[in-house]
Amino acid sequence: MNILYCGDDKTEDGLLISILSLLDAVEEELHIYILTMERAPRVPVSDRAAEFLDRKVKEAGEENFVKKIDVTELFDRQPPTANMETRFTPYCMLRLYADQVPELPERILYLDNDVVCRTVGGSRKKAGQPDSLLDFYYQDMEDWELAGVPDYYGKWFFSSRPFRRDYFNSGVLLLNMKKIRQTGLFEQCRVRCAEKKMFMPDQSALNKLSERKKRMPRRFNEQRKLHSDTVLQHFTTSFRFIPWPHTLTVKPWNTELVHEKLKLHEYDDLLAAYQSLLPQMKGEIAA
Repeated sequence: MNILYCGDDKTEDGLLISILSLLDAVEEELHIYILTMERAPRVPVSDRAAEFLDRKVKEAGEENFVKKIDVTELFDRQPPTANMETRFTPYCMLRLYADQVPELPERILYLDNDVVCRTVGGSRKKAGQPDSLLDFYYQDMEDWELAGVPDYYGKWFFSSRPFRRDYFNSGVLLLNMKKIRQTGLFEQCRVRCAEKKMFMPDQSALNKLSERKKRMPRRFNEQRKLHSDTVLQHFTTSFRFIPWPHTLTVKPWNTELVHEKLKLHEYDDLLAAYQSLLPQMKGEIAA
């Protein structure tokens, strides 16, 4: 299974949790790629963090790997000029440069670093079992650029037609890189991000320009509340109305808030493993 993440050093905690969840959830070789770059004042994912994560996945199988790829040159060649000052950092847009990275495979699953893969009943999911991540990953994508799940809120406001619900959340995307390179989807998105300021720039560009989007069930990118069939849970910002209307943002590395605010104990074993390994990773980064 090929996995793609993007980000700077601020994503390292999330990468650790998300990757640990994949190791727990699937019996499959994991080939994990991290796109990052130099962009002051932010700094890229560190070599030592990538090396730590690589060693960790290799403990589960010597064919597994984590590979950091610096795309600074690609970004500087075609920056998203109109969207450099939005609330979303330029690192969020690095996935739009994936078509220019030849070593990325033709099928790859993009995940935000706040996405956790869930096990059911304490056992790993295998291909052929209901709602398996592998079944999602290996679905037929020949005629599709990407597969994803409608955005929980955006589908009501940004879809191309009322009630069509075709505005996807970009935190979980199964990418057909061969098709994307053929259609020039990412190239078109980069041009749009350079020329037009948008809310959630790369997500908006992908939804506007992709003509071959495959809609998948909510369980493959649960953005609101854990359900019994959830496969991938995405810890996004949500709206709450009790005791007053407000937004709530809790990330999986905010372990105390996961319990206190979300009342969620589904991932206690995962978060305990994360808390055990985090000091080791931070120590190696700082050394």
